[in-house]
Parts: sequence; structure tokens; C-alpha cells
Amino acid sequence: MKMDFNLFMGDIVDAARKDITEAGYEQLTTPEEVDQALNKKGTTLVMINSTCGCAGGVARPAAANAIHYDKRPNHLVTVFAGQDREATERARDYFEGYPPSSPSFALLKDGKIVTMVERHDIEGFSPVDVVNRLQHIFDENCEEV
Repeated sequence: MKMDFNLFMGDIVDAARKDITEAGYEQLTTPEEVDQALNKKGTTLVMINSTCGCAGGVARPAAANAIHYDKRPNHLVTVFAGQDREATERARDYFEGYPPSSPSFALLKDGKIVTMVERHDIEGFSPVDVVNRLQHIFDENCEEV
């Protein structure tokens, strides 16, 4: 039996997209959508989604659970590395000083990068570890909701 790799990957990508959008993140698929979203006033958390098994399997649950907190970003958005390439490249233009990393999280304030949780901060850690790291960043940079 021959497996259709693109069909298989499509299922994985669809599930990964669904996980994040159901958690409340707005999916950005074009550079124009990225510019509009990342230039909003206030704090914006960007989740750079990825099909990477280990790190992606930690980042997506962390993204979904970290936002259930007293302090959280004003805006939640996501781009999908390796899938929506132009949107991801445009988002990375905002992450000055940080190399490309996926999955990862970027916190911006008024369109400027504040900090990132990069892949090396996710891979090898538990979702709870990443939730705690994100909530610490929210404590330092976000207002109560």
C-alpha cells in the first residue's frame, strides 16, 4: 500500500491549524494580514505554528492553555511556518534580533518585538513548562483582562 504523503501531511496541518484557531488565535495567511494584525496597539502574541512533532506537540497545548490567565495579550494571532510561507516571512520581519524558529511565540507591543519563546525554549520541555514561561511574560508585559 502506497501512502500519499501530501494527503497525510494535509491532515496533520489541518489538525494543527484547528488546534490553534479553536483556542482563539486568528490565523494570518498573507503578508497583508500580518502587517494589519502586528501593527495594532497593545500587546500581540504571535504563535508560529509548525508540524514539528515534538516541539509542535508541546507548543500548541501551551498556546491554548497559557491564555487562560489574569493577564494576557490584547491580540492572539498565528502564522504557519512551512505552509503560509509569505505570511511567516513577513511576521519574522517583526522579530528583529531573533533567528527564524518554529514553533515559537513572539510577544509584540505596539508593533515592536518585546521577547520570544524560541523552539529551544519549547523542545524538551513540557506544555506546563511553556505555559509557565508564557504566563511569566504576560505578567511582565500585559494588563489584566
